[in-house]
Amino acid sequence: MIELNGRVALLTGASGGIGQALGRELVAAGVRTAFTYGSRAAPAERLVAEARAAGVDAVALPGDLADPQAPALILAAAAEALGPVDLLIANAGYAVQQGYTEVDAVTWDRTMAVNLRAPFLLAQGALPGMAQRGFGRVLFMSSVASFTGGIVGPHYAASKAGLHGLVHFLAARVAARGVTVNALAPALIEDTAMLPATARPGDLPVGRFGRPEEVADLAMAVLRNGYLTSQVLSLDGGAYPR
Repeated sequence: MIELNGRVALLTGASGGIGQALGRELVAAGVRTAFTYGSRAAPAERLVAEARAAGVDAVALPGDLADPQAPALILAAAAEALGPVDLLIANAGYAVQQGYTEVDAVTWDRTMAVNLRAPFLLAQGALPGMAQRGFGRVLFMSSVASFTGGIVGPHYAASKAGLHGLVHFLAARVAARGVTVNALAPALIEDTAMLPATARPGDLPVGRFGRPEEVADLAMAVLRNGYLTSQVLSLDGGAYPR
């Protein structure tokens, strides 16, 4: 397992439940992290304060990932503040629940921009440097909706399923250079904006919702493992065995 202390990470969606839990794991591992956020600065800035209190460099960076220019700007700002990115965790997500007959073009486009285009543009910008340095990790945050369709809507399911194609395409092209590309696909995680209001703990074989800390724990294991690549790992309380 790879020691991550001193590495530089870029974590998008740092203000959400999973982002907060993963951010704290990165700090505990000594990872120098750029925490990005959209509209809520306070949670990301709190992670920065916790990192600095622990003696770990960190910075909070704003950015609307629906803007096609934002990924390049965020990567450049992270590199200027902390150095070239070694760990890219594309965790930010956008979801508006709509039936398939109700999805409008604006919602479709924003969903695809945040959930699929931005992760690709971030990876496109970060991977060449990772490959040149001989080390890198890219981790996309997918969803079980990518396998099942889910309940949010076709726009959300399609955007998350698209990440899987990116994983397999990109992983094959950088694996020999010490760079891995993977995705996690959680379901029904409490304390997140993605938990449907109609969900019940009894819907899952384990009888409870997942916790952000459990997603973060698996994410850290993936980031430390240099042999695991081109994989999508589901974390769903046994609801959808495969």
